[in-house]
Amino acid sequence: MKTITLGKTGPVVSTIGLGCMGMSGMYGPADRAESIATLHAALDAGITLLDTGDFYGMGHNEMLIAEALKERRREDVLLSVKFGALRGPDGIWSGYDCRPAAIRNFLAYSLQRLGTDHIDIYRPSRLDPAVPIEETIGALADLVKAGYIRHIGLSEVGSETIRRAAAVHPIVDLQIEYSLISRGIEDDILPTCRALGIAITAYGVLSRGLISGHWQKGATTGGDFRTLSPRFQDGNVDRNLALVEALRRVAEEKGATVAQLAIAWVAAQGADILPLVGARRRDRLAEALGAQQVVLTEADLAAIEAAVPKDAAAGERYPAAALAHMDSEKRA
Repeated sequence: MKTITLGKTGPVVSTIGLGCMGMSGMYGPADRAESIATLHAALDAGITLLDTGDFYGMGHNEMLIAEALKERRREDVLLSVKFGALRGPDGIWSGYDCRPAAIRNFLAYSLQRLGTDHIDIYRPSRLDPAVPIEETIGALADLVKAGYIRHIGLSEVGSETIRRAAAVHPIVDLQIEYSLISRGIEDDILPTCRALGIAITAYGVLSRGLISGHWQKGATTGGDFRTLSPRFQDGNVDRNLALVEALRRVAEEKGATVAQLAIAWVAAQGADILPLVGARRRDRLAEALGAQQVVLTEADLAAIEAAVPKDAAAGERYPAAALAHMDSEKRA
């Protein structure tokens, strides 16, 4: 496993990370034993970055990770945690809270659930419109000084917010969706991060399985949040699956799977971009890890671009209600 330094001021991390959200019900039921086995397999393969959120399964994901890490050395793992999203006992989302007092509360609970005395990268999951970003980052900076967190990251925010945050404290990375069919960061956000020495931790590199080459129409059921995703809806899904088939032809010529080609494409966009894979099974993890052996030439990149042109996807990446809370989606 190769490593990179995450941004100008961040830690050394594996060049691929494991996103753990799917292990806590967001894509429907998950097998607990298989999830833990997948976490172990990831660590054994050299993955050092595990990404979670305190609201994934209302704490379930953090406790699952803690169980998997019981026999591991803490210094061998980097924990990236998002906070701020509010949920009710019925699981319904009810906004964001990034006030300093709330941050300290969220952190205290995460440390307890994860069974650790520090979190390596701590980040607000979204911009709280009621709290200036300077206030949020200032509170996080105090927690860095106190030793409870090591680094500060951001998630799904736009260039203005990134610049304002970085003026308060060094930011190591921006976690944001980036894939062959979600390329909105390329115009403004990515150049801003590069100018400031901030890495991109790319989630959704397989667009929640849509461009994995495995997902089939009708595969989502109740309890799977993809049932609400515009790109999986009738009127869009067939057009998007046609893109997958075009990508499959390129992948077959390359001797790779569709998923491996999609992950390799994200990694090829720059040494400052770290793909997060959302595998929750060992076979899917093994496939994703194979992307590291896929070296894309200029001809390969051109063929991929022809198969899946920029802005070719049908439908937005989130429902309208969710997009309304995303600072990264604001247009000048």
